[in-house]
Amino acid sequence: MERKKKQLPLLEKVEVLDASSDGQSIARVNDLVVFIKDAVPGDVVDVQLTRRKNKYAEGRITNVHHYSDKRTTPVCSHFGTCGGCKWQTMDYEWQKNYKQKQAVDALTRLAKIELPAINPIIGSHEYYHYRNKLEFTFSNKKWLTQEQINDASLVFDEVGVNSRSALGFHIPGMFDKVLDIDNCFLMDDLHNKIRNEIKQYALTNHLSFFDLRQQTGLLRNIIIRNTSIGEWMVVIAFYENNAVEIEQLLQYIASAFPQITSLQYVVNGKRNDTISDLELSVYIGSDCIYEEMEGLKFRISAKSFYQTNSAQAYELYKATRTLAAIQPTGIVYDLYTGTGTIAN
Repeated sequence: MERKKKQLPLLEKVEVLDASSDGQSIARVNDLVVFIKDAVPGDVVDVQLTRRKNKYAEGRITNVHHYSDKRTTPVCSHFGTCGGCKWQTMDYEWQKNYKQKQAVDALTRLAKIELPAINPIIGSHEYYHYRNKLEFTFSNKKWLTQEQINDASLVFDEVGVNSRSALGFHIPGMFDKVLDIDNCFLMDDLHNKIRNEIKQYALTNHLSFFDLRQQTGLLRNIIIRNTSIGEWMVVIAFYENNAVEIEQLLQYIASAFPQITSLQYVVNGKRNDTISDLELSVYIGSDCIYEEMEGLKFRISAKSFYQTNSAQAYELYKATRTLAAIQPTGIVYDLYTGTGTIAN
């Protein structure tokens, strides 16, 4: 006999009190801690519990009685589904406040460390368009939003906006489902133009998108990087080694985007996406791009680690230098280095 699933309760007029480190907000109902997705501290909401344990529960908002004054309007149409940005609904100054609170709490309450006075977070001047690297996945299993599922007029054709082919980000918790991204605000807008043009070329020319479960398809991943001095790197990862289709696509990208200073590609026939153990081929330009910081120039290859927010990395390194108070006679050990920016 099939066991009937127990219906969890609806909690009414719950005041959201705090924010958690994973992008959810926190409320307390009697002795129960409730984690709520898409809420902001200061909201008063009705919450349908979706999961319950002894000391905590998870829930979703069914109705909002009062919106918090800490709220802002998300700029991205994909917010809430994508999972890449957790706090577009919260004012940035409050985001910093809660992040600092979480860091202090982890050190004092969990690690039992007695801390000196804490300096405030040095905030980023740019809330959007600040990243210098993004990775996107091709998939023939486009994730459908509830609105798309409910749209009875939606017809999936081979080419065009209704294709099941997607180029975007993995849905959180869904390893084989990809949300098709039209416009992402994390990087300079040129990356949107490059990504969307590649996708449209692929659809028009009937190039196959990767099927992760069946391990088939030509197009697998894209990496896009840029620097503050205007250099751009695009790396295309293919699954199938179709020399003609690869050449035609790369030629089209190079012609359409002369801003690209490093266009590279790799054939990755493995079952995982990592390219760190594979040899890349340069199609046009250099095998790297360059970043500048305080008169120093740094070489960034396709496999290099580099802080994804270049401007904020500079602020971090300046703070490190000040706190280290290095003397001319001192010896400094850089025990964990990537591109070498801190040591230099």
